Amino acid sequence: MQVSSRGVTVVALLADPDAPTEIAQRMARMLPARLADKWGQERRFDVEVVSEPFTAGTEDPPTLMRRIMDRGSDENWDIVVALTDLPLHSHGRKLVVDLSHEHGLALLSLPPLGGFRLQTRARQAVEEAVLSLAGPQATGVEGPPGSQPLRGPFIGRLAPFHPGQVGEEEIADLRYVVSGPGGYLRVLLGMVRANRPWRLVPGLSKALAAALATGAVATVNSTIWSLAASLSTPRLVIAMVGSVALMIGWLIVDANLWHRTDEISPEARQRAALYNASTVVTVGIGVLVCYVGLLVINWVWALFILSDQLFASMTRTPLHATEYWTLSWFVASVATVGGALGSGLESDETIRAAAYSKREQQRRSVLQDDHGD
Repeated sequence: MQVSSRGVTVVALLADPDAPTEIAQRMARMLPARLADKWGQERRFDVEVVSEPFTAGTEDPPTLMRRIMDRGSDENWDIVVALTDLPLHSHGRKLVVDLSHEHGLALLSLPPLGGFRLQTRARQAVEEAVLSLAGPQATGVEGPPGSQPLRGPFIGRLAPFHPGQVGEEEIADLRYVVSGPGGYLRVLLGMVRANRPWRLVPGLSKALAAALATGAVATVNSTIWSLAASLSTPRLVIAMVGSVALMIGWLIVDANLWHRTDEISPEARQRAALYNASTVVTVGIGVLVCYVGLLVINWVWALFILSDQLFASMTRTPLHATEYWTLSWFVASVATVGGALGSGLESDETIRAAAYSKREQQRRSVLQDDHGD
């Protein structure tokens, strides 16, 4: 692909559905002006957003680059930047971006950008990719003075980005990857961000109903009062950790969220471990949010329902602020166990929809179909 000779560069943002499309649509509003300002010459950039599941059925970067090239050949685009929220791997490293200056293509994996300031980081990465592809290495025209491809947005203490190995038969001519513990952490946070763990709370309506009912009954139970009054802080912490772990484990096992692979290569096992870690963190964040919500609701319920005289007569302890807090804390743990049992009423599809992004759901569905075949 060559840049238009009329001073207009048409840039297509080919984005996977869900989060990548939303990110692309938001950045498309300001991208033309920012690109024109950074280019520093009389050139205009037109940006189009195309939402398509271009990663369906594969996570192989060379295959994806060929798909992007084939898709771009059917359109009047000068540059194509593809965005996906799937983590991609190449030669044992986690891929950040692939560039093909000859064909004007870029493939950007969002998870290595991390879980914070994702919109800003993604916009910076796309800007640098477009300027690199539109520069002299790609077109022969003079680019912005002193520009260097993919330098600014990839400087960080957590995850140093650096050039990666590119095979001779690949379309890409420049690749950036991330490695090391910092890179693993950033990719993991990016995957969790893509799964949007806060959606797990409304997605578990039946489990929450069971937890609320359990908490309401437990709050007015005198045996629970006595237990809560006799428990020390370490025991309350153990009860909390145990109930949350039980809820996380039950959801993962019951809804078959654990990723298994039949491949024996180290890269496949590393990929499986990364997916499972993101599942545990995603579900864990959702369950912790539910736990805090239950604690607050139980505390408010206890304020309205408990009688000072009755509580003191049953526990031989005056009902003060500490007792309200201790009881609510313990009841939240009991209610979480009830919620774990209630989650069995949810369908597997409902839990997966709440725990994963749309692309991750499609990816896992394809894997299940392959295993079934």
